[in-house]
Amino acid sequence: MNFTQNRIALQTIATREFLRFIRIWIQTILPPAITLGLYFIIFGRLIGSQIADIDGYSYMDYIVPGLILMSVITNAYSNVVSSFFSAKFQHSIEEMLVSPLSNNIILLGFVSGGVARGIIVGITVTIVSRFFTELPIHSYLITFSVFILTSILFSLAGFINAAYAKSFDDITIIPTFVLTPLTYLGGIFYSIKMLPEFWQQLSLINPILYMINAFRYGILGVSDINISIAMMIIIGFIGVFYLFALRLLNKGTGLKP
Repeated sequence: MNFTQNRIALQTIATREFLRFIRIWIQTILPPAITLGLYFIIFGRLIGSQIADIDGYSYMDYIVPGLILMSVITNAYSNVVSSFFSAKFQHSIEEMLVSPLSNNIILLGFVSGGVARGIIVGITVTIVSRFFTELPIHSYLITFSVFILTSILFSLAGFINAAYAKSFDDITIIPTFVLTPLTYLGGIFYSIKMLPEFWQQLSLINPILYMINAFRYGILGVSDINISIAMMIIIGFIGVFYLFALRLLNKGTGLKP
């Protein structure tokens, strides 16, 4: 297939993935906004008012970047894992695999859907956050870079989970037992400088910590992590996950009986 044909194919898959979640926006876009509002009311107003400032910012302001990125992570991941597994379950993925489409285009098409949902949810929850606090942007470049890169990374992670999943129950294991703990322990609600030395060092093996701190730096200008290192880790994970997801697709992992 030539460049134009690949572009049309990618656009078609991406459009289908976009329409897939936007048609049911009440289930995909609205719940994260409501959840974030509850976080702000409970943690920001009720509990946060009793907590001292962190790095010169009120507790409410400090947790905003982490809460926004948590919504992006969760929705980018869940969109791809559910979409690709449904394609496996309905055997529609087989039609793509026997077509002239390259596996790169198929992978990018599914990932684009996760990125689109991550972006739309991220924008939505950002708008909600404006009702509770001011949101100064320290660096637009870093903020949007982390925003997009995190969406790509967890879209790829969702694809990998879906490739290995053999039942609908399997697509909930990683989010429940891996993704959620890592997210909540990734510095959303606290600075790792508040932890004892041992737990600070242990926290450094959590990749989500780097994403949240990089995003917080983009918005507030404060971080527990060196931003250059954080960006390299995010980009490195994207490269590894992309190559691994492509290898799974090339081998037909989870697709062959």
